[in-house]
Amino acid sequence: MDVAGEFVSYDRGMTRVYIADAKTEERSALRLVLQDLRMDIAGEASDWATTLMLMPVSRTDILLVDWDLLPNSPTSALDTLRKACPAAIIIILISHLDARQQAALSAGADAFISKGESPDRVAERLRSVAAGIRKR
Repeated sequence: MDVAGEFVSYDRGMTRVYIADAKTEERSALRLVLQDLRMDIAGEASDWATTLMLMPVSRTDILLVDWDLLPNSPTSALDTLRKACPAAIIIILISHLDARQQAALSAGADAFISKGESPDRVAERLRSVAAGIRKR
């Protein structure tokens, strides 16, 4: 069941998601949403160096990265992730809907999710991304 209490099923294989966020409680909340969506947690990191080291070997479909975890040059950081995992969809997690939204997309992210969104809304956005992966 998902966070809204509805049954969710994905046909072949589980969508693999890597979580990169410095805050333990935020990674825990995302983990619960992903488990409700029956997505596989490919790995987690609390810092940029660990993300770069582990994410490429995790065979991830979706990478959730906290904007504040990115080094000073987000465009260069996202380029590095793209080279390591060219097929992964990169979703940036942002704390405030402001210029960061546009900056995340301009830096090369595929999408963004506001950390202020409800768990149901986060689940809806992740479900939509996963559906797009299945159609590829």
